[in-house]
Amino acid sequence: MFDRVRSRLAPDTAREPAVGLFVDGPNVFRDEFDVDLDDLRDVTREHGRVGVIRLYLDEHATPGLIQAAEARGFEVIVTSGDVDVKLAVDATALAGDGTIDRLAIASRDTDFKPVLEYAGTVGVETVAIAPGSHGRSDALQNAADDAVTLEP
Repeated sequence: MFDRVRSRLAPDTAREPAVGLFVDGPNVFRDEFDVDLDDLRDVTREHGRVGVIRLYLDEHATPGLIQAAEARGFEVIVTSGDVDVKLAVDATALAGDGTIDRLAIASRDTDFKPVLEYAGTVGVETVAIAPGSHGRSDALQNAADDAVTLEP
């Protein structure tokens, strides 16, 4: 069935890899980084067709951030538990089941290094997106196939 769906897509869209962007909201949306939701979406589009675009937030997230993210096409996941665990489990599952061809994680948290490493073992290309040069994790950047640093 997947081949039939793919054949109905425009020729250049059918060849473009599906990218899954997973954003660690509490680590990315901090005053010192000034990250823009549109910039995150644009960086993802530079790596392929956006298949999944999720923003993970904790229960302290402002309604304004949630509304802004949803208006820009993000699926917002609010968790009362550890954002890192939910994001890591979801990203690992989608990398393992073939839903995405490229996995992009926006964070400065080295906890996601094993997720990037796992994705690589199942043939999924990886991208580490840092919220700024002083928010960059060398461990994440070194584990990924590609690295992007957002600058204000």
